[in-house]
Amino acid sequence: MKTIGLIGGLSWESTVEYYRLLNESVKAKLGGLHSAKILLYSFDFAEIEALQHQGDWDQATELMIEAAQKLETGKADCVLICSNTMHKMADAVQANINIPLLHIADPTAKKIVARGFYKIGLLGTRFTMEQEFYKGRLTDKYGLEVVIPNQQDVELVHNIIYQELCLGKVESVSKNCYKQIIETLVSQGAEAIVLGCTEIMLLVQQADSAVPLFDTTAIHAEAAVDYAIQG
Repeated sequence: MKTIGLIGGLSWESTVEYYRLLNESVKAKLGGLHSAKILLYSFDFAEIEALQHQGDWDQATELMIEAAQKLETGKADCVLICSNTMHKMADAVQANINIPLLHIADPTAKKIVARGFYKIGLLGTRFTMEQEFYKGRLTDKYGLEVVIPNQQDVELVHNIIYQELCLGKVESVSKNCYKQIIETLVSQGAEAIVLGCTEIMLLVQQADSAVPLFDTTAIHAEAAVDYAIQG
C-alpha cells in the first residue's frame, strides 16, 4: 500500500475528517486491522487564512510547495491538498514535486459526469466560487455548467465557513441558510450541488437537499485510497 501525503490544517476541522475517511475506507476495502499509511503536514491555519484574505497568493503558494516537498522527502507516494480553496496553486505545487498531486476536483467531476448531470451548483469559499481555478477546471476539462449563488449569498456562505465551520461551530441557523441557498440554486436549474469546501460536510448532508450532494472531502479521500491500494 502506498503512503498518502496530506497537506492539512486548512482547517484542521476538515483534516480530522480526511484522517477518519481514509482509514475507514482502507478498512472497508482490505478488512481486518488494515488502516491507511498517512504522512501529514499540518499548517497553522491562522497564517494561511491571513494570506488568503490579503490576496497574497504568491506567499501562500511558496508555503504549499514547501509542504508538498517535505511530504515527498518523507517518502509519501502522492499528495492531497485537504482544501478546495488551496487548489488555486495545485498546478504550481505539482510542478515542484515528482510525485502525483491528486486534484480534488477531478474525482468529483468524474462522479458527476458518471451520474449524467450537466448543470451543477457550487458552494465553497468566495475564492472557490468566484475564481476560475476551480470552476474553470470543471467546465474546461469535464464540460460542466457551474452556477453559484448571488453576491449576498456568496458572502454568507463564505463567512459561515470561516467564522463557524473552521472553528468547529455547527449552527442550525446556518444549516437553514445553506439549505435555502441550495434550493435557490436548484430553482436556477442545478441538477446537483458540489460541496466545494472541505468543511461544508460538517454542516449539510444529503437529507438537507432535494438533489444529490457531492461531498468533495469524502470523494477526495476515496480517490486517494483507490490510488494507494491499486496504484
